[in-house]
Amino acid sequence: MSVQLLDRELDRLQELWSDGLSDTYRAYLDYVHRFDPNVQQRLALAAALIEVGVRLQGLGGRAAPPTTLLMGDLCLARGSRLLADHAPLEVQVAFARAIESISSAAASRLPVPATRQLLEQSLGAAR
Repeated sequence: MSVQLLDRELDRLQELWSDGLSDTYRAYLDYVHRFDPNVQQRLALAAALIEVGVRLQGLGGRAAPPTTLLMGDLCLARGSRLLADHAPLEVQVAFARAIESISSAAASRLPVPATRQLLEQSLGAAR
C-alpha cells in the first residue's frame, strides 16, 4: 500500500497513528502473508483499527468519554469497511464473532478475551 493510500485511510486518525496504531498495524503484518499481496496491508490495517477501536471503547473497563467513544466507533467502522471490501467472507465472519465475544463479555462483566489473539485467529480463518 502506498503512503498516499494509507494516508487516505487514516485521514482523521493521524493522532492515533503516532499513538500506537502504527505499532499495532506492523504487528498484524505478520499475520497477513497468506493473502493476496494487494490486500495484505489493508487487512493488517483493518485488524489494527479494530483492536484500537475496541480499546478506545473501553470494553471491560471504565467507560470512555463521548469523544473517545466516537473515535473508537470511527476505527471500528473503517476497519469493518476494509474487511468488507478486501477480506474473504470467512475472515469477515471471524472478525464479527471476535468483536461479538469481546462485547458480550464486557456487557456481562466477565473478563474480556485478549483482543489481539482473537483478531490474529480471525485473520487465519480463510481456507
